[in-house]
Amino acid sequence: MAMTITEKILARAAGRKAVRPGDLVDAAIDVVMCHDVTTPPAISMLMEKGIDRVFDPEKIVVTPDHFQPAKDVKSAELHKRLDDWARRHRIRHYYKLGRAGVCHALLPEQGHIRPGEVIVGGDSHTCTYGALAAFSTGIGSTDLAAAIATGKLWFKVPASMKFVLNGSLGPGVYSKDVILAVIARIGTDGALYQAMEFTGPALGEMSAEARMTITNMAIEAGGKNGIIAFDEVTRQYLDEHLPMSLRGSKATEAISTPGSSEIAAPAGGGRAMTGQYTVFESDGDAEYTAVEQFDCSKLEPMVALPHLPSGGVPIGQCAGGKMDQAYIGSCTNGRIEDLRIAAKILKGKEVAIRTLIVPATPVIWKQAQEEGLFDIFYDAGCVISAPTCGACLGGFMGVLAEGEKCISTTNRNFVGRMGHPKSEVYLASPATAAASAVEGKLTDPRKSL
Repeated sequence: MAMTITEKILARAAGRKAVRPGDLVDAAIDVVMCHDVTTPPAISMLMEKGIDRVFDPEKIVVTPDHFQPAKDVKSAELHKRLDDWARRHRIRHYYKLGRAGVCHALLPEQGHIRPGEVIVGGDSHTCTYGALAAFSTGIGSTDLAAAIATGKLWFKVPASMKFVLNGSLGPGVYSKDVILAVIARIGTDGALYQAMEFTGPALGEMSAEARMTITNMAIEAGGKNGIIAFDEVTRQYLDEHLPMSLRGSKATEAISTPGSSEIAAPAGGGRAMTGQYTVFESDGDAEYTAVEQFDCSKLEPMVALPHLPSGGVPIGQCAGGKMDQAYIGSCTNGRIEDLRIAAKILKGKEVAIRTLIVPATPVIWKQAQEEGLFDIFYDAGCVISAPTCGACLGGFMGVLAEGEKCISTTNRNFVGRMGHPKSEVYLASPATAAASAVEGKLTDPRKSL
């Protein structure tokens, strides 16, 4: 029976040889991601039921990030509950204080994501990890509580859509522009509860970090998950980001299952002791609900106008719109590659509006400093922050006042997303955000190349 990557991964996790879209499966979870907003409620639910346990302290990864550092007493209390719980259960992979980072950048960076695995987290953008050929999806606090305690969750197997990215990206055009173009075409519910599988020549030219930007925003089209097949780009990233226990060793090995629906390994088998991972590929005759073709060579820098991620238009249709703030960071575009892109445009210039630079993890922060990017940002008049999700969700560190407009590299521009209900958020790539920061208005980044 022909299956897609997503179907094969869920079949493995459920201990089955085959599944079909619509099947209900009880899947073993390989990794549970926990942060400071949705995890404390999950802990409370478990405690109310008299359940004070975790299914496997090696498979839970914890980091405060949404209100990190704590912005007020309430957020400090959330952090304290998270800290007490993680210490009590001896959660090994607990990133706090100077090691805390934006979860969806931190987990891949620290080697917690591997192909063929099932990963869940109490955050909708958990779909990011599909860039490394894993099934990953966001869940609510109730399901998070169940996953923490049992290591299992039931899923309805999603149908799959295929997105073929043809051609090559031109100068000044990036993966953020690609995903904004995809969502603009199919809409915010165009992939409702479906797996969004990305492939094609243009994708092959993208780095693993660039691919994470694409899968990160699968949820903005209604997708259950975003996923990209394993290739040499994936392998290189995984080799460079080994789990801490394997750094300096040669213990990683890919077990490939091309064109096969056979179970390659038991769910979670040997994960804590080795760096092995199972690679699945979609069968050539696998079924998709739709196949969307994109000629990336014709793509321009995109801007998603308020108030939906599907409002993407080419920069030429909106250039000149006045902005009050630029934000470069988040789980979508706060990686080192993104900061390098922004620095290239900002070098030797001064920003005309408030501009926030937020490296997504301490490792990225340190690397940006060592590469001299901070000097460029400082000289340009930018504010450089510690890693946090704060401004992205309108929490702190860059919220907007009434009537203000922000060009942002984040993933959502809903009403009130970054502050006042009458503020506006425009989504774009780091290049477009940096160019717009210099001009104080929506600007085509290709002018700065």
